[in-house]
Amino acid sequence: NMNVIIDKYENLKGVKLMRKNISGNSPWEDIVGYSRAVRIGNIFEIAGTTAVRDGKPYAAGNAYEQTKYILENIKKLLEKEGLGLKNVIRTRMFVTDISKWEEYGKAHGEFFRDIKPVATMVEVSSLIDKELMIEIEVSAVVD
Repeated sequence: NMNVIIDKYENLKGVKLMRKNISGNSPWEDIVGYSRAVRIGNIFEIAGTTAVRDGKPYAAGNAYEQTKYILENIKKLLEKEGLGLKNVIRTRMFVTDISKWEEYGKAHGEFFRDIKPVATMVEVSSLIDKELMIEIEVSAVVD
């Protein structure tokens, strides 16, 4: 399902790095101009991920289940690229109701309790669908 674009990227020091753009299933990727994930050198970034299954919000109203679902999908993408949760160095959580921080945090802790990446959780006024409660971005480093 995923399209991969590989290109060479030259950093400021003139070192050539491979750039790999990974596309998912979203029709918005070409319209908005983004990739599901990008790897340049040893840096791997995953775009904001929401709890959407079969084109519809998953577990509407349940902050814990949405967070868990998102992190399971992120884990699968990491594994498909030969990485794992241990490679994650930062998570960014954009939530629509910060009062549910313990629910988001419980699910996050189940995945990252022993890894302890840098984490940010901020409240936003809305996500693309009102039933989506959280969107997560991930930064990882390849060993």
